[in-house]
Amino acid sequence: MIASVLTVLLAFVVAVVIYYFLKKSLTLLINSIVGIIVLYGLNYFDVFTPAIPIDVASVLVCAFGGLPGLLIVVILHLAGITI
Repeated sequence: MIASVLTVLLAFVVAVVIYYFLKKSLTLLINSIVGIIVLYGLNYFDVFTPAIPIDVASVLVCAFGGLPGLLIVVILHLAGITI
């Protein structure tokens, strides 16, 4: 009887942990996709006269940072600092 209760309790805890990580990962995934799309959009519509170079470093910063990462790339680009 106690083993059954502990098993159900453990299964519930595992389900809650998996739900929490999936919820956070989905938010991070959406944020990174939006950051990369906006980076390409800024270059496509020539928002900045010298375009922001799309290289491995800027894409990785936008992918891991999302919109805040894109903001960092734009600020560094305006300051003349290349990544």
